[in-house]
Amino acid sequence: MNNLFSNLTPVVKNLLIANVLFFIGSSVFPHLEFYLPAFYPDSPNFYIWQIITYMFMHADLGHIFFNMFSLVIFGPILEQTLNSKRFLNFYLICGLGALLLHFSVDAITLYQATGSLFPYRMGVPLDLNDPAVAGVYGSRILGASGSIFGILAGFAYLFPNIRLMLLFPPIPIKAKYLVGGLIVIEVYLTLTKAGGNIAHLAHIGGALFAFILMKLWGIRKGY
Repeated sequence: MNNLFSNLTPVVKNLLIANVLFFIGSSVFPHLEFYLPAFYPDSPNFYIWQIITYMFMHADLGHIFFNMFSLVIFGPILEQTLNSKRFLNFYLICGLGALLLHFSVDAITLYQATGSLFPYRMGVPLDLNDPAVAGVYGSRILGASGSIFGILAGFAYLFPNIRLMLLFPPIPIKAKYLVGGLIVIEVYLTLTKAGGNIAHLAHIGGALFAFILMKLWGIRKGY
């Protein structure tokens, strides 16, 4: 465990600290849960800073543990490969991309239900008994998962044939198959709406923007 944390790169270390501080802060000051997660932009609960702060908020201990565990395992290798400045940009852009995809689908849902992308601000009457409308305005998105899925996708893009050891079952699997499988599962859960309150679209968005960034930056695919 000491070796794991001693090998942390600067940006990964700072991101880890920031996420932990936000988690502690939201536990001590519960009202932050109304201001720092991201609400749909048409919601009266939306504030512009949420597009960044949502990435550092987590619902519970399990949520932050698995995200930070993935950050610590895969983040340093990606930061060393991309360099610290580019890695930070990568992390934030994947998080923003995750939110963009999630909000885009919310916008389509609202348009189909109300004929407007921003009905509240346009003065369009809202039927909060409509599950589609209530789902958009009554939900929030929080967590680093979009950025983490971006890191996983970036790692699989750069090192597709590195074998990773699964915990359950304890068998080795190439990174490209593991991450590819995770993305397929996220797509399935999105289409079947079987994932509960988890923002699976954000996970897909993070992975998608990771791939786009790798292409735009001319990063050569690994073998």
